[in-house]
Amino acid sequence: MMEEGHSRPIKGVLNKLSIKDLNISGKRLFIRVDFNVPLDENLNITDDRRIRSTLPTINYAIDEGSKVILASHLGRPKGKADKRYSLASVARRLQRLIKKEVTFLPDCIGPQVEDTVSKMSDGDIVLLENLRFHAEEEENNEEFSRSLAKLADFYVNDAFGAAHRSHASIVGITKFLPAAVGFLLQKEIEYLLGVVNNPVRPFVAILGGAKVSGKIDVIRNLEDKVDKVIVGGGMAFTFLKAMGYNVGDSLVENDMLELANDIRRGVVSKGIKFYLPVDCVIAQSIEPGAETKLVTAQEIPNGWKAVDIGPASVKLFSEALESAKTILWNGPMGVFEVDAFSRGTFAMAHSVADAYALTIVGGGDTDLAVSRAGVSESISFISTGGGAALELLEGKDLPGLVALTDK
Repeated sequence: MMEEGHSRPIKGVLNKLSIKDLNISGKRLFIRVDFNVPLDENLNITDDRRIRSTLPTINYAIDEGSKVILASHLGRPKGKADKRYSLASVARRLQRLIKKEVTFLPDCIGPQVEDTVSKMSDGDIVLLENLRFHAEEEENNEEFSRSLAKLADFYVNDAFGAAHRSHASIVGITKFLPAAVGFLLQKEIEYLLGVVNNPVRPFVAILGGAKVSGKIDVIRNLEDKVDKVIVGGGMAFTFLKAMGYNVGDSLVENDMLELANDIRRGVVSKGIKFYLPVDCVIAQSIEPGAETKLVTAQEIPNGWKAVDIGPASVKLFSEALESAKTILWNGPMGVFEVDAFSRGTFAMAHSVADAYALTIVGGGDTDLAVSRAGVSESISFISTGGGAALELLEGKDLPGLVALTDK
């Protein structure tokens, strides 16, 4: 069943109504965006890429003379109003980016919201307060969905980062309004599924991050399509331990050892090259300032843990990328948030950016790593969705996409 399903979503997105199919002039347009941006302790936005990514859809709606109602979640407020998760700072940043007044509303449903929306003029923009201040959002509550739908004539989903959630503003609302795909969501799906279903070869997948368990389905879905798999990050040490090496106190999923061996053998038996780190940076703790050593991947002493790939691994992995025509990267090579353990991830970011290939970076903090390495501009496409990107790469359908109106 899974095999047939692989090509379904890409057909699906082209088979769904697009914002361009809607006659939105003079109409109220509810756009579900993903403004779940990172904030520092003073609630300042540290990276506004998710806001900038939706500007083409918002600008198109304004140019067409639509009344634009934007809705998003931010963080995990657990169904209660919490000023730490207010979208007020997002409204200010959006206003600066779009160079147009954005009216921020203190709630996302209710008489006050309905009254403001009813008085909007063509080309006006309102941003609703955090959808998740209502528990009904995550419950996909029908009444809450109906209250959101009441605000608009049409619905557009441009929130790829939340498209894998069956929430009221993603799935429930589509029962009550004609529902179309926005430019960002369409671009995300076409890039990610294009690379999975029809890559230009050689196709190399770089998988990092902490756990094998989170990437098993990705490896399984890609193993008929990739030419090389490079594994770094914490997940590499489950593979290395499974091969009989001592990995000290490195992160290992002991219940995954047998499966890790099966995956590696299965991939190799298909003629796919499978790369693991040959050396690594180790430390006794992941605190900044901890003492570090460089050792081969087969010589990690007890009491020490691997925190990054070493220079020989970077060279090996970079050489493996040289012939690539398509590169997909998901998950960092180490604990890159700590400066001393960031070199491997940043070096790989430069290798990917320098490759003469279509390069796609998605999910698992990889976008942040690429940004900190200063090479974002050189990557062909950076996905805005972590979990959603993974689910697409696993070959799963996204509820938020399935729910949209077919052409």
